Amino acid sequence: MLTVIRFIIFLSLIAGGFLVGGRYGYELWGAVAGLLLGVLTLLSDTLFQKVRIGRFFGAFLGLLFGLLFARLILLPFQPLMAGNETIAVFILNALLGYGGLLIGAKRGKHLTVSSIMRLFKGQPVEGNLKILDTSVIIDGRIADVCDTGFIEGTFIIPQFILQELQHIADSSDSMKRARGRRGLDILHRIQKMSDINVKIVEEDFPNIKEVDAKLVALAKLMDAKVMTNDFNLNKVAELQGVRVLNINELANSLKPIVLPGESLRVFVLKEGKEQRQGVAYLDDGTMVVVEQGRKFIGKTIDVEVTSVLQTTAGRMIFSKPKNNHERNEGRGGK
Repeated sequence: MLTVIRFIIFLSLIAGGFLVGGRYGYELWGAVAGLLLGVLTLLSDTLFQKVRIGRFFGAFLGLLFGLLFARLILLPFQPLMAGNETIAVFILNALLGYGGLLIGAKRGKHLTVSSIMRLFKGQPVEGNLKILDTSVIIDGRIADVCDTGFIEGTFIIPQFILQELQHIADSSDSMKRARGRRGLDILHRIQKMSDINVKIVEEDFPNIKEVDAKLVALAKLMDAKVMTNDFNLNKVAELQGVRVLNINELANSLKPIVLPGESLRVFVLKEGKEQRQGVAYLDDGTMVVVEQGRKFIGKTIDVEVTSVLQTTAGRMIFSKPKNNHERNEGRGGK
């Protein structure tokens, strides 16, 4: 349907050019002018679909201020320019106008419809926005990361996320109630940090029922990143072109790297899924599977890393007891 409308507009411009040119005896040139205007119209439609409104708005403001600045510069020199006024005005307008357009387009790439509306209302426009979802707030590690100073900027807390937290905190289930209250405590802790600006926004999407879908829609509207540790939300947001900061991925990337052949000293805590396996954990929570380690449950032993498996849930290390433990266990058995 949209293609048909574009085609009709294209033909209308050609016909209009032909009729206007016919009044002055230039039917052919009028049709050509209408054709060129139709091509430019279709190209501009495609261009506007690809260019963000913020970049277009920034370029327009930059051009406007560039031309205004050129006019202010030329104002004191007008009595001295005499016949060269037209050339000087053209050169300065071209330089400053083009420069302002480039700067405005670059600075305006993060502007969104909501930020432009805030600009017209006299409210400050901020960048580096991060929207927190319920899971990352309840998890609590985000507050520890903020304490280190590695994350700064503005945290956006939608009103529907606060309502969900309050609903969890008021739950009849003691576990859910504790999780909800923990999330609210984490928010209070983040609000007191000097490097973090926490803002609660009222934007809602009544036609969208799922909270995750609302988060993605809000992120697209505000050109913000979503901060989460929810695997499914992570994938859905990335599919829709929304940038995601996943706390679990950050934690996995900061875990120490171990290579096959390295030695570790671990406490074998329990038996594994496979026969004769033992399971231990490093200080950062990484699971260490010890082959033939079931007989060492409750003991601290040295193991040799055989392989490392990286999964979506984290890193798993497979190992085997070092030879001295095997020999000592064999002597004890005799």
